[in-house]
Amino acid sequence: MYKYKKVRRISSNLIEDANRRYIVSLDNHVELMEALAAFCKDLTVYCGQVRGIGAISEATFRMYDPATKQYVDKTFSEQMEITNLTGNVSQKDKLPFLHVHATCSREDYSCVGGHLLSARVNGACELLVDEFGDTFAGREFDEETGLYLYKF
Repeated sequence: MYKYKKVRRISSNLIEDANRRYIVSLDNHVELMEALAAFCKDLTVYCGQVRGIGAISEATFRMYDPATKQYVDKTFSEQMEITNLTGNVSQKDKLPFLHVHATCSREDYSCVGGHLLSARVNGACELLVDEFGDTFAGREFDEETGLYLYKF
């Protein structure tokens, strides 16, 4: 489902800091968000950030309508390049909670994007995952917005 390498990073005072960093390569044809969630769970990453690029054959994006407090999903079934994937990892119900956005380039060089619900890798997907080892960020439902927001 994925391959990874831990990256050793030394801080300016020549002591390795407490944060873990990984270079992650997802296998071809896997569902991106499932593989990323599995990686975070397997390596106990519960607070951090994610960045990446890659190629996909399908993606479902979500847009949140604050007036109705409902999500509207739209699926694009075509080959696209992930020009930017960025997000965060926190904890909800003792599991990693992913909040990821992506921008994808289509064959005609137009772009689609938003909150990434799912995507099917078709080619490669390369991610950088940084864990903030000494920080807790949970999620708590907020009545006003209808969203699960950070709880520190």
